[in-house]
Amino acid sequence: MKVDYYEILGVTRECDDKKLKSAFRRLAMQYHPDRNAGDKEAERKFKEIGEAYEVLKDPQKRAAYDRFGHAAFENNGHEGANPFSGFAASGGFSDIFEDFFGEIMGGAHRKRSDGRERGADLSYNMEVTLEEAFSGKTAQINIPSSVTCDACEGSGAKKGSKPQVCRTCHGAGRVRAAQGFFSIERTCPTCHGRGETITDPCPKCQGTRRVEKKRSLSVNIPAGIEDGTRIRLSGEGDAGIRGGPSGDLYIFLSIKSHEFFQREGADLHCRVPISMVTAALGGEFEVSDLDGIKARVKVPEGTQNGRQFRLKGKGMPMLRRQQTRGDLYIHITIETPQKLTQEQRELLQKFETLSNHENSPQSHGFFSRMKEFFENISRQN
Repeated sequence: MKVDYYEILGVTRECDDKKLKSAFRRLAMQYHPDRNAGDKEAERKFKEIGEAYEVLKDPQKRAAYDRFGHAAFENNGHEGANPFSGFAASGGFSDIFEDFFGEIMGGAHRKRSDGRERGADLSYNMEVTLEEAFSGKTAQINIPSSVTCDACEGSGAKKGSKPQVCRTCHGAGRVRAAQGFFSIERTCPTCHGRGETITDPCPKCQGTRRVEKKRSLSVNIPAGIEDGTRIRLSGEGDAGIRGGPSGDLYIFLSIKSHEFFQREGADLHCRVPISMVTAALGGEFEVSDLDGIKARVKVPEGTQNGRQFRLKGKGMPMLRRQQTRGDLYIHITIETPQKLTQEQRELLQKFETLSNHENSPQSHGFFSRMKEFFENISRQN
């Protein structure tokens, strides 16, 4: 018993053409023979998907199917006859799949009909310091890549010989296989899409047409780059085959952690410890930004732990606005003295005795409220 066409495509009977096309495209990609070589179940599903879409994409056929079901395409009630008798065929299943997969599997992902192939893209991971990200730099890198074999000049054949036209696909690089009432085009299994075979391979590249070689490149790292920035060098990937274009090289940048500065976008953050006395009486300290320029920061009396000072324009340069910089934020941490001498201890105790709620309004208010809370509980009991 045949499965319902709508069920095959996973759509409802009310779906519009856009949803129908999207469902077909997704399923055809999933079960395409080129992606499921040797999988009979996938091949069966692929046929079902094509058959279902061929009917439902045509308004006249779809209306007949909605009214009579599969019986609309049977010949005198017998299955197995021409499934579209009584309807003018507007192209076979192969036309449907070529329309879709010519776009999806074409371009950079499909070999050209003349055998030319684009080279593979390469990637390179580079780590830079925060200072290098701040000022920018030119880096020299060595990358292993595939280049055209100079011994055979990229033909893959031994000198004095040449590749032969593939006898299976006759140079087309693709073959058609009949599958019932439609045909499927796939990559030639003999030449793997190149349209030719090599009987006497080049001894240097073993017929691959390319050899491995290390290349030295200069890479410009612009000021202001962020962690995870990707730089694309067009044409610096692996060499193409038979005159095809080279791939690209992608540089992935990561920034090392810094001893003093933390970065948030174009802003920098730095924690500066000061003594308890400086926090209470006020003072100043000196700080340098990443370009070495020093600035003095004044600490007002009564500075609290965690207070923040902003130095405008002392952060990182912005990648797309080199003349604009972020800010530098100074976060104060107050150090509590340790290993006190007897004299220091006595002075601090005297200071505590002389202190009032105006010196430490928050702590004084907190403990006063806490005392009142427990007194209320005692009275209730």
